[in-house]
Amino acid sequence: MAEIVSGDVSLGPCQVHCLRTSNPEGYPVLLLHGARFQSATWKELDTLDRLGDGGYRAYAIDLPGFGRSPGCALPYERILQAFIQQESLSRPVLVGPSMSGKISLDFVLEQPELVGGLVLIGAVGVREKMEQLHTIQVPCLVLWGSKDRVAPLDSGRLLEERISGAELKIFEDAGHPCYLDQPDLWHEELLAFLDKNFSQGTGA
Repeated sequence: MAEIVSGDVSLGPCQVHCLRTSNPEGYPVLLLHGARFQSATWKELDTLDRLGDGGYRAYAIDLPGFGRSPGCALPYERILQAFIQQESLSRPVLVGPSMSGKISLDFVLEQPELVGGLVLIGAVGVREKMEQLHTIQVPCLVLWGSKDRVAPLDSGRLLEERISGAELKIFEDAGHPCYLDQPDLWHEELLAFLDKNFSQGTGA
């Protein structure tokens, strides 16, 4: 099992709590969280362990105002930029469930040079970005629960349609946090996507 290291990262006026795998090499994966969850969710679900054991360098952060990160005035997109630069992450894969799916989309549209890939899970706010989605040029995995009552499945289909090469996987009988409802399938799909697109890269 990969060792999980806990600590805080200072980002200008903000301080962000972070969990990360201890392996110093491997392609970087940055796990965000939904509004009802936090970085510890990825530890409890064994996602950090699975990524570390798979050879990836995984980070899970508490966005300001969530988990163990105090509130901060900086927009979430600036937090992501500062964290990526502070930790010298070379084009990490962003994993964004629900509200963090929207944050990840906003970020890749604003700063595509800082993102290597996207894993979007029941992302909200998709239609707001509909006219820009075609500009996204990184590998993208879209995951949705068939019984999602928060974000409509049509949004997942829109991401698949508008983002070149995007893959949509539907978790049957799963709700909005489909990765919690079906963790084995979640890890299977995540690692298959990463191994297909990023296993040869080591990041920074």
